[in-house]
Amino acid sequence: MKPVIFCDFDGTITLNDNIIAVMKQFAPPEWEAIKDDILAQKCSVQQGVGRMFSLLPSSLKEEIVQFLLDTARIRDGFSEFVAWTKQQHMPLYIVSGGIDFFVYPLLDGFIEKERIFCNRADFRGETIQITWPYACDEHCQNECGCCKPSLLRKLAPKGAKTIVIGDSITDLAAAKLADHVIARDFLLEKCRELHLPHTPFTTFYDVIDALKESEVIT
Repeated sequence: MKPVIFCDFDGTITLNDNIIAVMKQFAPPEWEAIKDDILAQKCSVQQGVGRMFSLLPSSLKEEIVQFLLDTARIRDGFSEFVAWTKQQHMPLYIVSGGIDFFVYPLLDGFIEKERIFCNRADFRGETIQITWPYACDEHCQNECGCCKPSLLRKLAPKGAKTIVIGDSITDLAAAKLADHVIARDFLLEKCRELHLPHTPFTTFYDVIDALKESEVIT
């Protein structure tokens, strides 16, 4: 049975965290305290992300999308990585704490939409409201928003090895369940601290090499 890969989006597929980029460009200063609370685990990801986006008027939708299309950069090797997983018949899912209105446009042409799992935005009110179609299952009480461990449990066939690729606090719960983690930045520090089986990466060429060498896929 082929291992199943769960890959983060913001700060992993893209070079920068797009939510942070949006907040720096469009949000009032109070977003930073909310971000600090998320990283310190003083509030849940779901609570924090919802609060941050509620600072933004719904009228900014098109401006935000265009800003990210102009500024977001896809990490080197991602297209080749997607092609390699297809050649290997290795299931790949994008599991993102990002929001549909910018995740889908940025991944257009790279991977099928049905393999992308992310939060959604509602622009009908005065400010942007985030909805949570992939909230925590009965085994998770972390209010993840897009609950990556719940998706891992749902999408990986019983007995299949699982690989998590990510960079941040939103990937940590899934990383704790994975057979192997390919990590950078905050997640890499946590993998070292918690002694999780992991490999560091900078580009997706590194990810391909790590998967080729990993005992998980042999």
